Amino acid sequence: MPFAHITGTGSAVPERILDNAGLEQIVDTSDEWITRRTGIKERRIAMVDKNETTAALGALAARRAMQMAGVSADQIDTIITGTVSADRIFPSAACMIQKEIEAFNAAAYDISAGCSGFMYALDIANNNIKAGMSKTCLVIGAERLTTLVNWKDRGTCVLLGDGAGAAILQNRAEPGGILSTHIKSDGRYWDLLYSDSGNDPPPELLKGLASVPFHLKMEGNRLFKQAVSSMAGIAETALVQNGLTREDIQLVIPHQANLRIIQAVAEKLKIPMDRFFTNVHKYGNTSSASIPLAMDEANRSSRINHGDIVLLVSFGAGLTWGATLLKWAATNPG
Repeated sequence: MPFAHITGTGSAVPERILDNAGLEQIVDTSDEWITRRTGIKERRIAMVDKNETTAALGALAARRAMQMAGVSADQIDTIITGTVSADRIFPSAACMIQKEIEAFNAAAYDISAGCSGFMYALDIANNNIKAGMSKTCLVIGAERLTTLVNWKDRGTCVLLGDGAGAAILQNRAEPGGILSTHIKSDGRYWDLLYSDSGNDPPPELLKGLASVPFHLKMEGNRLFKQAVSSMAGIAETALVQNGLTREDIQLVIPHQANLRIIQAVAEKLKIPMDRFFTNVHKYGNTSSASIPLAMDEANRSSRINHGDIVLLVSFGAGLTWGATLLKWAATNPG
């Protein structure tokens, strides 16, 4: 049975930065309030005039992952994109990315699993490679969550940002790569985080921001508790299945939803925060993009090195959650 190794990573974010001071001009909030509750200092905002679509961001992240892996477009046989903010209801963001990168030998499709979309896509790609159905998979998380923000709701508008991340998975004979993937969901709690119909135009400060006729609604306190228990629980499951302990993990890359959630997960797992990679202060919650974006930054800044054991863990709308344990193979460009 072949093993699925991550051989390249890439990421992309819009140019426009909206910091907390900017949000103070839009909604009743403050830098101190946002930072204390979320750890977020700024986020990226995709703009129409710069053609920063979900597909464009995903394609740029994909090209960077392909370049690192030394993979050409015609080698890719599967493209899976985790997203809840594709540019159109159909076709899929994956098909639009396929056109951009000219990977016409691939099957392309999207996965909708909230902020766990990339992890669900990773699970599918890993199983495809292990089953011999794929040799080279491109897995992407790409989002423009700011298109569905209610800019009058300070409980949610301070959290969200835009971006994309990507990974190349290739089959290898040598053991390692993805050690195991674990995904779960519980639809009984769908109403803790969902999209509802209707939305106001973006504020004048964000003129040029794309918007859709939906807005995000969230029940934050209950969601917090579910996120911490679910992420910690599935991480423990992954460790036990692989006969590993927390001491074996060199780095944890969690979904970048909120710094307080990440700190609570670290405490529950009894893994020190210096072994967690966080960039939520720079990008906010980018949903499906957050883990691959953070993974690429960790890789390019030498926080991950060849042979390291890395734990990825996510939580999102659905409710959905997931964990992946892997032995790192991607070549560090630094």
